[in-house]
Amino acid sequence: MAQTLKIGDVTIPGRVLTAPMTGVSDLPFRRIASRCGAPYVATEMVACDSFARGRPDVVRRAAIGAKEDEHALPLMVIQLVGRTPEWIAKGARLAEEAGADIIDFNMGCPAKEVTGALSGSALMREPELAARLIEAAVNGTRRPVTLKMRLGWDDASRNAPEIAQLAEQLGVKAITVHGRTRQQFYGGKADWRAVADVKKATRLPVIVNGDIIDAASARTALEQSGADAVMIGRGAYGRPWIAAALDKALYTSDLAGEPSLASRLGIALEHFTDTLRFYGDALGLKIFRKHLGWYVEQALCPADPAQRRLIKSRLCQIDNAHGVELALAALWSNSALPILAPAHM
Repeated sequence: MAQTLKIGDVTIPGRVLTAPMTGVSDLPFRRIASRCGAPYVATEMVACDSFARGRPDVVRRAAIGAKEDEHALPLMVIQLVGRTPEWIAKGARLAEEAGADIIDFNMGCPAKEVTGALSGSALMREPELAARLIEAAVNGTRRPVTLKMRLGWDDASRNAPEIAQLAEQLGVKAITVHGRTRQQFYGGKADWRAVADVKKATRLPVIVNGDIIDAASARTALEQSGADAVMIGRGAYGRPWIAAALDKALYTSDLAGEPSLASRLGIALEHFTDTLRFYGDALGLKIFRKHLGWYVEQALCPADPAQRRLIKSRLCQIDNAHGVELALAALWSNSALPILAPAHM
């Protein structure tokens, strides 16, 4: 298997892609993952109507900030969601103007607030509307358009192969399939073998997604699906280095081991500093707390779940940036400071 992935006119220097994740893959996360070597990190899902109406917070967070000169990303992938062709076309055009290299259309999100608005994976129940939306995205931009979806709405309607064929006819350049139906949400296990039916149905590059967390699961997902690449989502929580590590492991004897403790501390602190710079201290500290908890989960936490929860709770109650930095350094040096320190330190 080649070590690069071609999507339209874009060559991605790796086969382990990082998924668009709402509330996770904001600009600071994408920057730290990219600096750790991730070849592809998508934006959070962007609602096309908000994007097209020019809401400054959405545009800045999801797109324009990614092209700031001093912190530019090597590749920008913007994911769009919506169910109105006019807004999809405008959103695709604005994404291109903001510097998108690839535009991904979301037909996979299972969240109730998204499917309740008849978007995301709800579109898999409406292939005719889905076709109009895909066509609007493709016609709205000169950039490659990709599609992310699930196996279907439920087990009675696993129509991903048919939608993949339709998307190829309409000009989509790659397909990502999460190996679950919408009704499964994130329960059970991803069915990587079912993704093989999508691979057989289209000549497009197919990317398999769902439950990929390490080198073993990445290899098995590729073998069972026949896909051209893998996409990692929740497995990247607190591990922005994991895509690059897995990509290396697929082609070498490297076991995708974790970075050294010192390296992980440096990554966490760099991510934290960038988050504060991007959002400001007050909002940045609040936003970073979920990442902080994940970094702790992946760091030196003891096996005892109660003690792990205590450490995370103490860290996430600290109300100033310097205190967080001190507590992280103490945790990485095996100090009991995060457990014993008062929440206001």
